[in-house]
Formats: sequence, C-alpha cells, structure tokens
Amino acid sequence: MPSTVAIARQGDTGGALRLVKLTALALVLTLAQVTLLMAQDRPESFADLAERVSPAVVNITTTTTVATRLDGAPQMPEGSPFEDFFRDFFDDPRNPGAPNRPQRPRQGQALGSGFVISPDGYLVTNNHVIEGADEIRIEFFSGLELEAELVGTDPATDIALLKVTHDDDLPFVAFGDAEAARVGDWVLAVGNPLGQGFSVSAGIISARGRALQGNYDDYIQTDAAINRGNSGGPLFNMEGEVIGVNTAILSPTGGSIGIGFAMSSNVATGVVEQLREFGSTRRGWLGVRIQNVTDEMADAIGLSSARGAMVTEVMDGPSQDAGIQAGDVILEFDGGDVADSNMLVRRVADAGVGRAVDVVVFRDGEEETVSVTLGQRELAEATNTPAPGMPAPDPEPSNFLGMELAPITDAIRVQLDLPAGLTGLVVGSVEPDSDAGTKGILPGDLITEANQQPVSTVSELQARAEEAREAGRKSLLVLLRRGGDPRFVALSLEE
Repeated sequence: MPSTVAIARQGDTGGALRLVKLTALALVLTLAQVTLLMAQDRPESFADLAERVSPAVVNITTTTTVATRLDGAPQMPEGSPFEDFFRDFFDDPRNPGAPNRPQRPRQGQALGSGFVISPDGYLVTNNHVIEGADEIRIEFFSGLELEAELVGTDPATDIALLKVTHDDDLPFVAFGDAEAARVGDWVLAVGNPLGQGFSVSAGIISARGRALQGNYDDYIQTDAAINRGNSGGPLFNMEGEVIGVNTAILSPTGGSIGIGFAMSSNVATGVVEQLREFGSTRRGWLGVRIQNVTDEMADAIGLSSARGAMVTEVMDGPSQDAGIQAGDVILEFDGGDVADSNMLVRRVADAGVGRAVDVVVFRDGEEETVSVTLGQRELAEATNTPAPGMPAPDPEPSNFLGMELAPITDAIRVQLDLPAGLTGLVVGSVEPDSDAGTKGILPGDLITEANQQPVSTVSELQARAEEAREAGRKSLLVLLRRGGDPRFVALSLEE
C-alpha cells in the first residue's frame, strides 16, 4: 500500500493508471478470498459423513396384534367417508341392528427409525414408533436383523430405549451438544422414510427451542427432509454427533414441506440415562401450579418486568413444606434465572429427586429465598377432575369490571363439587367487550383472590381494586379457578 500511495503522488497519468489497476486487483483478490471461505463453509459432499454414521442407524419394524371382525362386514377403502359409519354399525354391541360377530386377531405393522448409542446394543427411537408393539425387529445397514427388547419409554418427550443382543460389538454414534448448534448450521437426517430404508437428507437448522405440546419440549427445527418412517432417527451435526431425535413434521399433506422437528439431544440424553438406569424417568417435582407473568400482572404486583413463573396453587408437597405461597413469582431456581414457566418446568425436571435447591421468589414487593427439597414428579403428580358446568347463581349478583358476580353458596358448592372451605365469587355472565371478556373469563369461573388476598364478596373485590388504584396500579390481579385449575388474570382498572 505505501508504494501505491507513492505512485499516486507522482501526478503522472501512468502512475494513476497503475493505482487503479492495483486497486482493482486488490478487490478481485478480496472477493476471491471471501468466495473461497464461503465454499469452505459449505461442504462439497456429505458422502463421507453419511458413510461414517449410517452403520449405526437402524430400520425398526414393529408387529402389533389387534382385534378385527370376521368376514361379512363391508370392506371400505381407508379414508372413505362411510368407514366410520360402518365400523360403528358392525362393531358396536349396543347397536340392536349390529351383528354379533366374533373378533379375530390381526397382525399390524409399523415402520420407524432408530440409532445405536453403545457397542453393547442400546438403541434410541421414538416412543410412538414402538408403543403397544408385541415384537420389535431391528435391521442394520449391514443387513443384520435382530429382535429388540424394550428397556423403557418416556411419552412426555416421545423417547424410547431399546436393547439388542449380539456376539460382536455393534457400530454406534454419540450424542453431541445441541446447545452449541446454531441456526443456519448444516445437519444430516438419516432414517427409514416411507419404508425406503437408510435414506439420507441434508439441510440446515431453521430454528431452535421450539415447543409443540409437551412441558419438556425443546425441539430443533430443520428443513432437512423428514417423512413418515424417519421418526426416531438421528439428526447429525457435521461432526457426526447426534444433536436431535427426529420426531415430528408440520405438513398439511403428510409429506415433508421443510418443517421438521427433532427433540434436542440435551433433553434426550438425560431421559436415556434414566431409562437405562431405572427403566423409567425420575423427574424433580416442586409441587406447584404455575403460569407466565404478563406485563399487566407484573404491574399489578409491583414487579419491574414480566419475568419468572407465578405460583397459582401450592400442592401438598415440597413447596408447601418450604413455605412457598400462591401468588409468589419464582424468579430464580437453583442459582439460575427463570424466564418463564416452561423454563422452570424443564429445570425442575432436570434438577433431580431429593435435592435441596434454593428458590428465589417475589412476594409483597420483595425478593425472598427459600430452600426446597425436590420430590419425584412421577410419584407425586396429582390429577384434577374438572367440575361440571356452572348454572346461574342463586344469590343476587352484582356487576363489577364487566362481570356479573355472586358469592359462593352451599348450593353452588354442591353443584360444582367444591371443597367445603372454598370461598370466593362466581362469575354469572361477562360483557363480551369488557377487559374480562377479552381476557377469556367465562360464566362459571370462580374468583377466589384479588391482589393476593382472599375475597368472598363483591365489596371485598371492589375494596382490593380501590387499594390498587391508590397504589398507582393500572391492573387488579385476580386468582381465577376453572374446572379446578387456577390461574392469575390481570384486569384493567382504567375507565
């Protein structure tokens, strides 16, 4: 560069021309270097990787015995609009016109994928691939076929662990760190799509941290082609490590449209370890019901921002023993910040059983640390029976915040099968254009608390609202119960 400047200062035409040529040459070289780097980032071929990992990927065929009627009933094409009608007619014994035909067993088969994770024959697949199977057959890339035994399953994450026995060590692959993967990284999906067997597809990571339906969801989204039969197969990074278990696709047609989901290896590894050791999962249990904190809820309780997980109910268990209360907002768990309720659920589950952990809660405008000894979710998780529909309340109702409200009476308590000591207000009707209506409050809902204080009359609810206004708050936080499930709702106090 110094020589270029010197040439330019000479002021002659030839020097200027040489400067232009040198500058152009420098630009060409720079572009060439950038192009070379981009080419280096994009693999010319996936052949070496596919050849290295394919021996550890397996095809899975399951056989299930199902009952079916004997000949004589009409045989309708699958998907026919009359299929359900004739099935109900011929199979329902309560139908007086239905023939009482005996049932006979039929063998049904399903296909899926999996991968070996240890030389002694442990395999990972999806729970839905082998669920209810009487026989599980494994076909290896080499052509070897073995029968597999079920070690354990986890329907919550759709993970299953199998075991095969063979005289020789089997080819296997290792799990990688899904957290180290970035959106845009290349990935390789290997499996048994549509029964074709040992098929390879490549793509990139389209997104991370996707949640579908489960509490423990942490899916990697990819545009690598995934179809029926790929379920349970591995999603590899470029190092040949498994960073995901291919589980689901989003498609209106049933075929790949470039939106596939693989359960993160960081979730799968913990599940697999527990299945291998215990045959089932051992998740930590806090013993609370929780919900996300909205901006209005944060404002209503004086929290600086919408973060953490608000406790809506404390069950008999670890949290109750530790003194956690309904209305507390859990801001930290075991030394880490809690962004929302999904994060808290996953972290509690992974924390282990019987551990004492510190939990930081926001209560009455201040942060407080409590120590909780975690229980086991599988043993302690309770189920709630939804209450029947709510008839119009008998007492004279009062209107407030767009709702028609009345105290809970003994008659209502019997009709709704409510606990003897439960007090509060019954919602009789809701104005559709009110804030309560837009927040999803429905007739039959129960309001048991306002601003984290019990309310049993409309006047008490009005008093809580006035206190919130005097404190400069724009919302009133109420605890709502529907079908036995509690949740907090922030109702606007603005006219």
